[in-house]
Amino acid sequence: MDYDKELYLLHLMKQVYSSLISVSNKLQATGDKYSAPLTSRQYMTLLAILHLPEDETTIINIANKLGATKQNIAQLINSLEKKNFISVVSSKKDKRAVNVHVTTLGLETLESCGISVTIDFMADIFKDFKLEELETLSKFLLKLYQFDGSKMDGLEVDVQVPNTFSEEEIRTAIERFSIRRNGKL
Repeated sequence: MDYDKELYLLHLMKQVYSSLISVSNKLQATGDKYSAPLTSRQYMTLLAILHLPEDETTIINIANKLGATKQNIAQLINSLEKKNFISVVSSKKDKRAVNVHVTTLGLETLESCGISVTIDFMADIFKDFKLEELETLSKFLLKLYQFDGSKMDGLEVDVQVPNTFSEEEIRTAIERFSIRRNGKL
C-alpha cells in the first residue's frame, strides 16, 4: 500500500466534501434571493410535489425525490401550508399517510418566481461553465449521489406543471437566458 497516496486521497476527499457543503450552503442562500417569496428549498419542494403522481405525494416520497429527511420535508410542508401554497389531505391509498397538493396560489407563486429561478439564477451561477463541463459535473454529482446504492430520482422528467407560456414568451425567456449567461446585460 502506498501510504502517501492514500493520505493524499483522504485529504482530497475531505476537501471535496467540505467544498460540497460550502457550495450547497452558498447556492441555497443565493437561490433564496432569486426565489422570493419562497425559499429555494420551498421552491424545490413544490417542484418535487409536481413531479410525483397525484396519489403518491406523501411526505416520504417528496423526501426521497429531494434526497432529504422526512423530518426536514415535514417542516417545509408545514411552512408551505401556513402560506396556503399547498394543501394536505389524507391519502386514499394509506390512511396513515397524507398527500400534499400544490394549491392555485402555490402554482401562481411558482410561475411568478420561475423565470427568476430558472432563467436568471441558472444563467448567473453557471455562466462560466461550458457545455462539456456541465455534463461532466452532472455525471460526477449523479455518481456521488449513488454512494449508498440509492438512485437519484431527479426532477428532470414527468412534471405536472401546466404550461401557461406562449411560444413567444418561451422564446423571450430563452433569449433572456442566453444574454444573461453570456454576460451581455
